[in-house]
Amino acid sequence: PETEADNYRIMKDKHLDKYNVGVAILTGDEPIEASTLANPYYASALVSAYNDYQIAEWLPKDNRFMGSIVIAPQDPKLAAAEIRRLGSHPRMVQVLASQGSVKPYGDPFYHPIYEACAEMGLPFAIHLGGHGGVNWNAVAPAPTTFFWETHAILHMSAISHVASMIAHGVFEKWPELYFVVIECGVAWVPTVLWRLDADYKALRKETPWLKMLPSEYCRRNIRFSTQPLEQPANVQHLWSILEAMDGENTLMFASDYPHWDYDDANTLHIPPSWKVKVMGQNALDVYKRIPAILTANAA
Repeated sequence: PETEADNYRIMKDKHLDKYNVGVAILTGDEPIEASTLANPYYASALVSAYNDYQIAEWLPKDNRFMGSIVIAPQDPKLAAAEIRRLGSHPRMVQVLASQGSVKPYGDPFYHPIYEACAEMGLPFAIHLGGHGGVNWNAVAPAPTTFFWETHAILHMSAISHVASMIAHGVFEKWPELYFVVIECGVAWVPTVLWRLDADYKALRKETPWLKMLPSEYCRRNIRFSTQPLEQPANVQHLWSILEAMDGENTLMFASDYPHWDYDDANTLHIPPSWKVKVMGQNALDVYKRIPAILTANAA
């Protein structure tokens, strides 16, 4: 592709129309890397410009496109202002930050962001990326050598964010808020929840504001994208594990188009009884603006 028109045409032919996609939420790629910059004012200006570009240039191309309000989380007050600036746009359906950050996302430092999300009725999502710069390293204890090993274990950051969002009581403070974890894998989720539940039961006096088990907050408030779905030799092993996280109700299909590790919905072996929810209904429950838009588009 040489132009934006080419990009859209190829996406339409090879993805949207080919797979009969009803809704495509745009997450961009490079914009979330603004979170790595030391200058929060510059970073905030960059994402604001990208958001305006997305609304002006991409949403009009196709009624199936929904946008993401990308934020630079280094300055939560500026991020909250950006959420409020665009939060009433009917086709901007989530707030999006990078997985990389200066602190785990449950930290009270970030709470102005969630206050704005709750005010505008938008989920808060993180997408793989944004490591380095002012943000902490993607994996512990230090940078890895090869891309494939890095890519395989990038979920380590997501584990920290999930634990932090629960432990700091984000979902007690904003019980209607959805936290969406995009492109961080999913097979790790059940075992992490088992461990969080066990340690919380033993040490719950540290966080007296919590009223439920970590796994219960996860089922109520956290959703995970399927991409990149793990690929064991026996695919049934994967779905048995995901059943332990109530995957039928907590997973949402994502393709990661047009990246090299794109997931084809026809090859994922999603259990037939899960398909309606994983391929659409769960997302409609999280992104509450979309059903009205679909109704309007069909009129």
